[in-house]
Order: sequence, then C-alpha cells, then structure tokens
Amino acid sequence: MKMVTAVIKPFKLDDAREALANIGVTGMTVTEVKGFGRQKGHTELYRGAEYAVDFLPKVKLEIVINDDQADEAIEAIAGVANTGKVGDGKIFVSSIDSVVRIRTGETDSSAI
Repeated sequence: MKMVTAVIKPFKLDDAREALANIGVTGMTVTEVKGFGRQKGHTELYRGAEYAVDFLPKVKLEIVINDDQADEAIEAIAGVANTGKVGDGKIFVSSIDSVVRIRTGETDSSAI
C-alpha cells in the first residue's frame, strides 16, 4: 500500500477530488495548510499598508491506496493541479506497512 500526499492550491481541490473519484479512490483526508516553496510568499496591500505574506494557503490531500493505483492517482492529481505557474504544489509517495479499520478490525487492503 502507498500513501499519496499532495499539497496543492485550494481552488484545485474539487477538481482533484473528482479526478480521484473517477479512478476509483473512495476516501481521502483533506487538511488546510500554509507553507511556501520557491515562490517564498508575496506582498499584499491592505488599507494602504503593504505587508508580506510569508506562508501561502494550500490544501493537503492524504490518500492511502493499493500499490497498483498509485501511479494513476499521481497522474490524476498532477493533471488537474497543474497551472504551469510557481506554487502548483508537490506530491509525495510513501509506503504503508499496515492499515486497520477500527470499527470492524479489518486490516490492510480490505481496510482501505
């Protein structure tokens, strides 16, 4: 099993959810996060005063899927989240050793 963690722009969340649903992903965890990468934030003007926004709003998706779905999920997320501009985000993939569904006690693939 793999955990696919994607940090994307907030307005791309619905597109990513729909693309993942189309390939059979049945669940995910979404967290509103803030961060920066190469773009290093930006400045904004508020009531005539300029101030720096060091951490930009992002959305983090966490999906645990079977190994055979990982490449398809990565392609789906990357396809809809790509705007061609700095700050589109990142996708991280890590291995998962075990999963347990608390309610039923199911483990591993049957618990996803």
